[in-house]
Amino acid sequence: MTLRVIGSGLGRTGTMSLKHALEQLGFGPCHHMIEVFGHPESMPLWVAAGEGHADWDLIFHDYAAAVDYPTAAHWRELTRHYPDAKVIHTVRDADGWFDSTQATIFAPGSFVDAPPPPFKAFFESFTGPMAGHFHDRAFMTDHFRRHTAEVMATIAPERLLVLEVGAGWDPLCAFLGVPVPDTPYPSENSTQEFQARSAAHREAEAT
Repeated sequence: MTLRVIGSGLGRTGTMSLKHALEQLGFGPCHHMIEVFGHPESMPLWVAAGEGHADWDLIFHDYAAAVDYPTAAHWRELTRHYPDAKVIHTVRDADGWFDSTQATIFAPGSFVDAPPPPFKAFFESFTGPMAGHFHDRAFMTDHFRRHTAEVMATIAPERLLVLEVGAGWDPLCAFLGVPVPDTPYPSENSTQEFQARSAAHREAEAT
């Protein structure tokens, strides 16, 4: 299997919803951060990728698409390695994104903000320029905007879909050349759902 779709959008830009949407449209399985938690044995592969020794075909052996972190941190390498893959860049208001991160992935004491020892090297392998700035609104919103600008300046327009959170099925299906389903677009991983799942992971780690 080879990647057919690469998601370059940062976490908390509707990436879990996009994962489920892609799988519903036949572009699955789709990798997402949640897959790493389900397969912690893959973490050393991601650490190696962060050190410049990626084995992308092994990492994505069982996947047809990939979104969210840590994929988004490696969008340049991945779009070169899989030149036929389409690229979907999910976006939202930068300040809204920052507010969401502070309640979820970058919340004080979160897995990323204060990773337990088994996860430390993994998270450090892809947080890169954000490390040490997770709670700095000005820095993070600038990083968010620059990330989008770099993707748009690098990826050919015909290969790229910039997908606004909440846009629904139409632009996604038109870009992928598939029919629009007669079911609602997925709505997954709200702040409350994220927090509940994180609490469950922490309880599991403590036992």
